[in-house]
Amino acid sequence: MENNQASIKVQRPWLAMMSMMIGAFVGMLSETSLNIALPQLMKSFQLNSGTIQWLVTGYMLVIGVILPFSSLLTKWFSTRQIVIIGLLDFIFGVIIAATAPNFIILLIGRMIQGLGTGLILPLMFTVAMLIFPPYKMGTAMGVCALVIMLAPAIGPTITGIILGKLTWNWIFWFFMPFLVVALICAIIGLPNTGKITRPKIDILSLLESVVGFASLVMGVSFASNMGWTAPTVLLMLAIAVIILILYVYRQLHLEQPIINLRVFKKLAFAQGAICVMLDFAIILSAMYLLPQYLQRGLLLPVALTGIVMLPGGIINALVSAFAGRLYDSVGAKIPAVLGFTIAIIGLIMLIFSNPTSSIIYVIVTHIIIMIGCPLAMSPAQTHALNALKGAESADGSTILNTMQQIIGAVATALATSFLSWGQNTYQGPDKAAQFTNGVHYGLYFTLILAVIGLVVAFTLKSTRHVENKN
Repeated sequence: MENNQASIKVQRPWLAMMSMMIGAFVGMLSETSLNIALPQLMKSFQLNSGTIQWLVTGYMLVIGVILPFSSLLTKWFSTRQIVIIGLLDFIFGVIIAATAPNFIILLIGRMIQGLGTGLILPLMFTVAMLIFPPYKMGTAMGVCALVIMLAPAIGPTITGIILGKLTWNWIFWFFMPFLVVALICAIIGLPNTGKITRPKIDILSLLESVVGFASLVMGVSFASNMGWTAPTVLLMLAIAVIILILYVYRQLHLEQPIINLRVFKKLAFAQGAICVMLDFAIILSAMYLLPQYLQRGLLLPVALTGIVMLPGGIINALVSAFAGRLYDSVGAKIPAVLGFTIAIIGLIMLIFSNPTSSIIYVIVTHIIIMIGCPLAMSPAQTHALNALKGAESADGSTILNTMQQIIGAVATALATSFLSWGQNTYQGPDKAAQFTNGVHYGLYFTLILAVIGLVVAFTLKSTRHVENKN
């Protein structure tokens, strides 16, 4: 008889989740909130798009580097300790970024924030898998996905409103009240859900993880300025490939790996994970390009740009909440296939936009994309994690969150490269048309990701988690 009980009984599970959900929300909000401010920051610091995008990719790089250590950290420190330290670190990073006098200090503040997000984000999913019973898992994971999906959807709107009246520094001050509330919730309502065993730390694996992932993101990011054939770029990518191959080999042969990559042997997890990674890459690359297109292609003021993106943000939140429950009813295949298909339609429509397109047309395309992406995200993630049992759940959560950030950073950097390529191929004096052409090239890349996601979604099994609650 199937066990319908939660692995760990918690009296108030949603209160236990509150600090992590708020922390993860602010973390993802920080990840995407600067997208709409990039044109202004380029002017303020006199930088090009290839350099300024480090405020986005640098943040995700730190998250991607720290996430693989999540499972290990939970065996050395209590859940409360990790979350509280993560929130305090985030607050420190916010203060540095908000008071930054130059680009370098701002980037340092952003990367410190990334460390806090990297500590908190994977714990949200891991703890949810432990404190909710299986028949509530779809709903619980849907709420967690809502937290992740809502932030990038409303981030541009909030930033636009702030920049309409205040300076970019206030984007970071806006985070502070949420972080203080999350810290209070962690202190009063977060129990420890992990078991501290303090296993041996494999230093070589840690070094391979840091060097491999950092080299990959740095190589792709440097390509935006230097070009893909630059010696520095080729060297970085070569180092990344070699180190990551060694890292994967070592993890598969260690008795106690940093990350249990053997979970990829389970087909359901591998399929769901690929869908999640592609979906996240679509969201981040599209939401990196869209606000810049609105400001530099359609020449909209920053405040209006935020308002234009609000309807899509609202739809995103509604679909995210709905999609989590949809898995409990019909499984992952139907919503994933439908989601990627809808996203493809929205991206194609956006590719046909131009400097004279109406605002209503752009809003509609954004809404369509924001229906498709969250519709596929939560069911695919739940499909992947439900294929794992026991300690594998923590490893699966860590892998999903790590790869989302690494793939997101790489996708943003690649979108920047395609953006620059498209601008360089345009012949003419119209700067708005030139930038729009660059955005189209970036969206071609995003469209390819969506098509691959659709192909993978068709391979998912049409199964669902049926439970007897008695």
